[in-house]
Parts: sequence; structure tokens; C-alpha cells
Amino acid sequence: MINFSAAHWSHLHPIDMFDSCNAKNFYHNKALTSPYPRSRVERTHVPADKVDWLAEWKDYQPVEYTAMSILSGPQWADPQVSDKSFSPKFNERDGEVERTSWNGLYVVENGRPRNPAGRTGLTGRGLLGRWGPNHAADPVVTRWKRDRSGNKIAHPVTGKNILQFVAIKRRDCGEWAIPGGMVDPGEKISATLKREFGEEALNSLQKSPEEKAELEKQLQRLFSQEHFVVYRGYVDDPRNTDNAWMETEAVNYHDETGETMDNLPLEAGDDAGMVKWVDISEKLKLYANHSYFIKLVTEKRGAHWSEGPGPECPE
Repeated sequence: MINFSAAHWSHLHPIDMFDSCNAKNFYHNKALTSPYPRSRVERTHVPADKVDWLAEWKDYQPVEYTAMSILSGPQWADPQVSDKSFSPKFNERDGEVERTSWNGLYVVENGRPRNPAGRTGLTGRGLLGRWGPNHAADPVVTRWKRDRSGNKIAHPVTGKNILQFVAIKRRDCGEWAIPGGMVDPGEKISATLKREFGEEALNSLQKSPEEKAELEKQLQRLFSQEHFVVYRGYVDDPRNTDNAWMETEAVNYHDETGETMDNLPLEAGDDAGMVKWVDISEKLKLYANHSYFIKLVTEKRGAHWSEGPGPECPE
């Protein structure tokens, strides 16, 4: 049985992954990689012309996998759909759990949501707690690269000023990433953005009560400065499956003078192994599709990204 839940969630989409030609080349690439993270599970191979659900594939037999850490029933995860006490309201706000998608209505087939980006070669939830969209928030904290005299540094080829952002090295996979995380049930995204940045880039969880109070003041100053939503929507994440996927809201918080961040010494914490300021350019290799979010920030700020023209969208 295929159905769409009745409710419709309408939001402004600053960047819509499904309409952006720049995104179509990669937005569902890492979600096809094997082995599945933290396992030896190999996905069923999905040819490029079979990713789209509209492409007929009668013999499609994806591997079923949900990690034991999810099946053990942690508080933040859904039960199995076969659990008779579990009756989620897909495509709706379900109590404190947000089951709507930034990209509109998604199909629910035999009680399971269907990944709107297409086949992944894996059913179940993998490492993700929620059936359907798993919502995260990614704070992109930036400043201009400056010399010892405090002057902005421009790239020698493009002449555009170089932007820097706070990056963390993830403990789980060793890749550099934006210091974001999952939105807790009932939590406002603005609160998630500030909390995750504090925990991962400033090690707020290990601070004394006095240090936490001072850190909160500095964070409030940073997160009340000029900012804009970079992206809302589907994330090409290696944890995605046919029935569970990552979505995020990425927001750029820009410290124009650099003075605010001077008072916030970076210190890795929580899920971060390392944290540092990173110069932004097209050479960046980041987790999931975080490089795409960073590129959008440079476009908005008029900063350096590439020494040459980008690839054109295919017809």
C-alpha cells in the first residue's frame, strides 16, 4: 500500500535540493556507498539509472539492516514499524517529533516512509533512529582570514577575500565536518545550532558552572549576530537508507570583525576529535554534502571559492 499522509507542511526553501541543478550531480551519492558505516553490510548495488523510484526495477531486492544500537530501543529512537503500539503520524508533527520533510510530502509504503531521493540499496534504518526524516542542524560559523595587522587576506588568483569556518574532525569516521547535530524532540532549531556548536567546538559539556555561564553569554553574542539560512533539505549522508534519511537546516553565523570569536577559544568536545579554523576553497573534502553548504556561504558572502569556472549543469 502506498499513501501520502494528509497534512502538508509548507515552508520557504532557501535552497531546494530537488530543484538545484548544482546538487543533482551529487545529492544522492554517499548514500549509495558500501560498506554501511560501522558495519560490514554491503548495500545492493543501485545503477545510476535505477536510483529514481520512477525507474522500473521489478527485481530490486535491497539488503535489510538496522543496527543493534537502534534495535535495543534507546529513548531517542522509534520502535520497529511492526510494533503494534507504534502508530506514527508520517508527514506531520507527531507530538514532539517532527516527521515532516523540508522537501515536501514523502511516500509511505507498507507502513514505511520512502526515501524521496531514490533507492539506496538498503532498507530499515541503519544507524538512524527515526523512520523517515531525521532532522539535524548545522551552524556554519565564519570569519575573514586576516594577516597579523588585521587586514583581510585576498586570494592571489581571484582577488576575493578568503573566508574561514570552524570545522570539527568527527570521531566516528575521521572526516572533517560542520559542528552540527540532531534536533532533540520539541527543540527549536536555533537552540540546536547553539547547543551543538558549544558542545562540539567549545567543549561546553566539560566546563564548570561558572565557565558555562560565561560561555553562554559569548555564544548568545555570536548567535545573535547577522546570520542567514544557507540550506534546508535532504542530506546526502552515508547513513541514509530507503526508509530513513538525514535532513538539515544549515545556518551561517558570520563574525565580521572576528572580535567575538577571539573570546571563544576553540576546544574539541562531545563527538569531535579535533576542531580548528579552516580556509574555505573548492579543495575542501568534508563529510556528507557539507562542502556544498560551505560553497553556498562563499557565494552569499562574495568570498573566494574556486580559481576556475564551475561545471555546467547537464541538460
